[in-house]
Amino acid sequence: MKKVWKIKFYKRSDGKNFISEFINSKSISNQSKITAWLKLLKEHGNTLVRPYADYLDDGIYELRIKLSGNQIRVLYFFCFKDYIILTHAFTKNTDKVDPTEIRKCKKFREDFLSRYTTENIEEA
Repeated sequence: MKKVWKIKFYKRSDGKNFISEFINSKSISNQSKITAWLKLLKEHGNTLVRPYADYLDDGIYELRIKLSGNQIRVLYFFCFKDYIILTHAFTKNTDKVDPTEIRKCKKFREDFLSRYTTENIEEA
């Protein structure tokens, strides 16, 4: 039986949700495309590779989406065996992902893991 991953959007303790804000800022057609990519990630999880996803550094991954000619990156990490936590998204303008974005994702991961465990992750 194929594993099905559970996707959660990282929310800061004040409720700010970068992924929802990013998706909602896009056109309906681009929202549909993002949703299709998220479904692909949910189905394949840690086996999803280039050109769809890639490993960046220290447990941080990127979902690689092209929207209206722009290279969009959604950063995420895996936790608690079945979960993929999407932290934030941005338009990539350089050859490599800016290390600042990776550090931001690591900071979000640290915050997330300090607030959630296997017992309360469904509240995330």
